[in-house]
Amino acid sequence: MVGPVEFILAGVLVGFCVGITGVGGGSLMTPILISLFRIEPHIAIGTDLLYAAISKFCGSLVHARKLNIVWPIVLWLALGSIPASFATHWVLDNYLSSSTHYKAVLTMVLGFMLTITGLSIMFRAQIEKFFAKFRDKKHDDLLAENFSIEGKRFFVVFMGIVLGIFVTLSSVGAGAFGIMALILMFPNLPMIRIIGSDVVHAVLLTAAAGFAHMTSGNVDFHLLGWLLTGSIPAIIVGTLISSHMPEKLIRKVLGVTLFALGINFIVHPVKSKPVEKPHTAMLISQQHTQTSRL
Repeated sequence: MVGPVEFILAGVLVGFCVGITGVGGGSLMTPILISLFRIEPHIAIGTDLLYAAISKFCGSLVHARKLNIVWPIVLWLALGSIPASFATHWVLDNYLSSSTHYKAVLTMVLGFMLTITGLSIMFRAQIEKFFAKFRDKKHDDLLAENFSIEGKRFFVVFMGIVLGIFVTLSSVGAGAFGIMALILMFPNLPMIRIIGSDVVHAVLLTAAAGFAHMTSGNVDFHLLGWLLTGSIPAIIVGTLISSHMPEKLIRKVLGVTLFALGINFIVHPVKSKPVEKPHTAMLISQQHTQTSRL
């Protein structure tokens, strides 16, 4: 039987990987909760969203102290993502929560996002190298005094909407998917500023989405507490020893694992069992039929 020790160990595993590679906890924690511990998809997603918000908050403070955050990007992303998150949850709560396809939709979206995340982790170096061709080092956005997202606000808000929808449905994508989108939109922005801005936006989005899921009872606070108990110390340890670990190898293993899990969730989504009529209700119905015949 699964208990607190197993959940703490899961938190240690995820936290250690996050500390070494920087890969978001959501892309690891949600599939572990669903596949290994058989947690219901909506509970796993809702709990993991708050877990991600809390675990990423410390990282956001570090980036804020080092001035790695481009606040206009964060604010315009949030302008699209947070309303989209609340709207997505409202649709889920009012139209899909009672459907037999509810779990299948959640796990298929999760599988899609895990597949994209896995690919982005495996080929991150190649992706960054490709976009580096479009960088103009002489006019680096970091050094330009008049850096502005003027003219790109629509695309930033639109990307926020996309992130808000998919992160609320799967708890995955705020990190890796968000970074790739920002690289595409701001090729001259230094990577450290992209990462810092993405982390802060991820905190805001996962907190909003987690709160929305919490209002529907989709958060297990006992589970959340055990996961954080294991992961927070492990993140610190992983960060401290990251320079002595084979980070590239670990990234490739994680990427392949997430990709395989994603394909599995797409091909074999979790399905709800059809609701059966209680035996007593069937007997009453049969008796009523016999009485009417008499």
